[in-house]
Amino acid sequence: MTDFTELNLSNQNIEKYKDNVDIIHLYDKDIYLIGTAHISQNSVDLAESTIREIMPDTVAIELCEKRYESLKDPDRWKKTDIIKVIKEGKFYVLIAQLMLASFQKKLGDKLKVKPGTEMMTAARVADELHIPIALVDREIKITLKRVWGNLGFFTMLKTFFSILFGIAKDQEIESEDIEKLKSQDALESALSDFSKEFPQVKTSLIDERDWYLAEKLRTCPGKKVVAIIGAGHTPGIKKHIFKKTNLAPLETLPPPSKFVKFLKYGIPVIVVLMIIIGFCKADFSNATEMLKSWFFIKSISAAIGASLALAHPITILASAILAPFTALNPTVSVGIFAGLIEAWIKKPTIEDFETVSDDLTTLKGWWKNRLSKILLVAALTNLLGSIGTFWAGSAVFKHFINMF
Repeated sequence: MTDFTELNLSNQNIEKYKDNVDIIHLYDKDIYLIGTAHISQNSVDLAESTIREIMPDTVAIELCEKRYESLKDPDRWKKTDIIKVIKEGKFYVLIAQLMLASFQKKLGDKLKVKPGTEMMTAARVADELHIPIALVDREIKITLKRVWGNLGFFTMLKTFFSILFGIAKDQEIESEDIEKLKSQDALESALSDFSKEFPQVKTSLIDERDWYLAEKLRTCPGKKVVAIIGAGHTPGIKKHIFKKTNLAPLETLPPPSKFVKFLKYGIPVIVVLMIIIGFCKADFSNATEMLKSWFFIKSISAAIGASLALAHPITILASAILAPFTALNPTVSVGIFAGLIEAWIKKPTIEDFETVSDDLTTLKGWWKNRLSKILLVAALTNLLGSIGTFWAGSAVFKHFINMF
């Protein structure tokens, strides 16, 4: 997965500076690694006090350029071009971003700390002290696309619904629980459980970024660097920072899985060939049944997906009509059409963009907010339509076998 070269250093070059702060001695560079909880007031205070004490040459922050801009501009959702997102098929990526943001906001509301406050506090203090800032995280869209690309189809379904319905749970979380998450043992235990449930997600979301962050910190300019990093990454960074890492493989998108390729290209081609063979053999009864099975199952599956998203009746009907045809063209998907039709019928209002971060902290809010509902219409219609492709293909194959 990752190319690296071992350096002549070891974990003996790491010492404790204070609670949740380690000093990594890397040749003539000292990196003060601050492990934070993104919704902890203690982390906000620790980031500010450490920067002021150390007066580093560089303040490194676990953000990419787009996440940094979004924290500086919390009203960015008002600028989202939902039509462009749907046309480009990026609704899955946007849904994943919204899921992560809503989960952190839900926790932040309970503890009265806005997610990412420690990062922005570090940036503010660095600016005040005229210290350069380094944004050391991987581009968020690359991370999410690699997560999505590394998931198998059914794992993707499981992950999608697990996260979505997990938002509905209203568990009590105390400040003490958040602070406990910053201990290495608790984190390693939590990540271990997470990796067992969704190993593909952990690889792209956590492990790869450990490598990426470690290399970015290793090459940060200056002899003293204060790094504000989510505590979940500190064990991995301390493990990998003594290795030179080639970042190029971590910045490329994985090719589609063979199953997805087969679902997208193989099944439609095979279905068309079987139907053509049926008519060529003059077995009109089975050939007609193949056509009926394909159209009926594809239509029903797409309509169910749109219905689960509580789409407008016109969107549901259009999805049912278009699904059998869009499945035969790998360049388009029924989800794109469903999302565009829903957006045309129920165009998001300014209020939807303004309240999206609040609405998505509850399961009901995903269907209430027009912006998120359009994304759900596109995603669920597409997902159920994909299941329908496999189901319809199997039905067609059974009728094809009956001809021999």
